[in-house]
Amino acid sequence: MMSDEEREEKELDLTSPEVVTKYKSAADIANKALQLVISECKPKAKIVDVCEKGDSFIREQTGNVYKNAKKKIERGVAFPTCISVNNTVCHFSPLSSDATVLEEGDIVKIDLGCHIDGFIAVVAHTHVLQEGPVTGRAADVIAAANTAAEVALRLVRPGKKNKDVTEAIQKVAASYDCKIVEGVLSHQLKQFVIDGNKVVLSVANPETRVDEAEFEENEVYSIDIVTSTGEGKPKLLDEKQTTIYKRAVDRNYHLKMKASRFIFSEITQKFPIMPFSARALEEKRARLGLVECVNHDLLQPYPVLHEKPGDYVAHIKFTVLLMPNGSDRVTSHPLQDLQPTKTIEDPEIKAWLALGTKTKKKGGGKKKKGKKGDKTEDSKDADEPMDATVNGGASQE
Repeated sequence: MMSDEEREEKELDLTSPEVVTKYKSAADIANKALQLVISECKPKAKIVDVCEKGDSFIREQTGNVYKNAKKKIERGVAFPTCISVNNTVCHFSPLSSDATVLEEGDIVKIDLGCHIDGFIAVVAHTHVLQEGPVTGRAADVIAAANTAAEVALRLVRPGKKNKDVTEAIQKVAASYDCKIVEGVLSHQLKQFVIDGNKVVLSVANPETRVDEAEFEENEVYSIDIVTSTGEGKPKLLDEKQTTIYKRAVDRNYHLKMKASRFIFSEITQKFPIMPFSARALEEKRARLGLVECVNHDLLQPYPVLHEKPGDYVAHIKFTVLLMPNGSDRVTSHPLQDLQPTKTIEDPEIKAWLALGTKTKKKGGGKKKKGKKGDKTEDSKDADEPMDATVNGGASQE
């Protein structure tokens, strides 16, 4: 007989249809939230307002599911909506007092996440505020991120290792004369865990080492790809820009300041596990109290990082379920029409892109050819190989 604990452990992966449903429901809300945020990204829109709309949408939509469940099911924002523009790499989700607005021509990176009962779906997407096709280096950097994501989708599969993915995405970025940004980690996702122990490095170097890991059936991953036309070594310019934090569950410290104790008890109550935005706390008090919490490692900050001014940065992140019949990418959004200056010539990359994502062929398993610029089907459902002749972007349309 299994003990209750073993049964709990056993049921909480993708072998349980209910778990798959929760991941897919969370993914559906994340995709719709992303769609909403993109539609709100217009010149002169205040970034904080758009972030708030994304978060409110997730809270509202998750509030409508599993309302009548017998036991209370936690659900809501798993990662606050971030809108990082141009050479800002990530995690820009400003406080209400921030007046930063979007401008025509901005390269906008949107990042957000949703969970139902702790089963997390995250997504990030890059969108340029302009009419018509995206050209030049902006198209290159987005095509690099998208093609790297397509390759990663095909290499994150049972039997493959994390280092296979790290090496492959470097190669893809280089073929667009771009760099993969250092320090970005793709994590295994587990119930209530957004940063699981199995990790894929974006760039392997002597300073950042992770344990070698093999992907296994019934695991879930967040695959996170950030590309840059610059050096790919982003810097923290201003700690005051950091607004996203996550409670470090395993840390304890007796805070000295009253403001810190007040804010920490609010965080413990409202955001015991998932990352949150300081916008959700009382602003004046929050600023004071957060510093002491971070200094004593009670909170893990998500810093706002920057490449050099003039560098273009693109971000694509998706959630993939490693189902017995193949990989199921559950979060994504179609890209704009891209006209990059480079095309993929490398036979190894072409071979990766030609791999299917499903292990069992459906029907006759015929391969559909996508001509340049053709709108092939959304990669969410693509058990088709991706045609390497497609211009790095259209595969996702």
